Amino acid sequence: MAEEVRLRAVVSLAQGMAAARSSRESWKAAAIGACRGLDGSFAALSVWERELGRLRVLVNVGERAEGEEEFPAAEAYPVHQFPEITEFLHERWIGGGEPNAWVETAQGPAEAEAGYCHQRVAALRRRGRGCCVVAPVVLRGRAWGELYVARPYGQPVFGQGDADFATVLAAVVAAGIAQTERLEEAHRLAYTDALTGLANRRAVDVRLDEAIEEHRTGEAVVSLVVCDLNGLKKVNDTQGHATGDRLLERFGSLLSLCGAMLPGALAARLGGDEFCLLSVGPSTEEVVRVAGELCRRATDLGVGDGVACGVASTGDPIGPVRSARRLFRLADAAQYRAKAAGSDKPVVAGREGPDDEVIRLADAPAPPEGERRRIRGRRPA
Repeated sequence: MAEEVRLRAVVSLAQGMAAARSSRESWKAAAIGACRGLDGSFAALSVWERELGRLRVLVNVGERAEGEEEFPAAEAYPVHQFPEITEFLHERWIGGGEPNAWVETAQGPAEAEAGYCHQRVAALRRRGRGCCVVAPVVLRGRAWGELYVARPYGQPVFGQGDADFATVLAAVVAAGIAQTERLEEAHRLAYTDALTGLANRRAVDVRLDEAIEEHRTGEAVVSLVVCDLNGLKKVNDTQGHATGDRLLERFGSLLSLCGAMLPGALAARLGGDEFCLLSVGPSTEEVVRVAGELCRRATDLGVGDGVACGVASTGDPIGPVRSARRLFRLADAAQYRAKAAGSDKPVVAGREGPDDEVIRLADAPAPPEGERRRIRGRRPA
């Protein structure tokens, strides 16, 4: 019966981590699953940061003591205060031993028994806990951190069977962490431009759809700056594609720098020589100011011919914006006008009055000759 209960605990832990959508959710699921599986009152998951020589707590769950946060910002312990970390998580293991869990109690080791009367034992006493089981988490062949489960005074002390089971749970946790990291890396690659490290077109489409919904339901100001890097083809033809790539990278860094002036803005490369900034919240004037700063700084890159910028914002008189597609068309049309005019300042949709040429260009039934292919190619709203 006990084996069946523990098997269910293993399955529950694995399922909880598999359902996690982020590292934080995965850490929390691991700690909760281990706490329940070992019938503990408290559990924590920590990572061993070798370069900093410390064990950093990622999550605390269960009956937390005073000062213990669920996701602590700065709870870490120097490894020199915990000699068993290096022995159990490193020295004993690489010497041919197994990364097995061990038990500690608030009473400390009995006379002539192996164990430590150190900071961890003192912490048990200070926090009203009677015992704990600590299991190394091994990832990709090396110690990654530890799983810690505790019980309060008055509860049965963990035994060897509990330690053995904690070792099994730690292995399940390691598999779950590896899976989460793979999914996050795949997500990062899917939504990141490989050359510049900025967000890519897919990321912009997703965030812009979300932003328009925020505007429709809460009237958030949504602004889009579309940029076309001037002279890239000439640079590629005369100086080579390596120089052209460096220009794209440098402008990407400049876009990121200027985007940081708008809290929460998304800086992205749409493809080729086209980039954008997506802002949700800041006023239209703030966005226009940043776009102007971007244009000014782009002239100092040394290669290329600056940048053409178009701005469209729900904070300006551009008519109803019920879809991401319309805002994109407006910003792109403004950018098209900036490029055609050779302007070194951003063109802003909706600022030429009732006969605004940008709005007429964006809302035309069929895109005029020369308008960006990406507008014609966007999915229907």
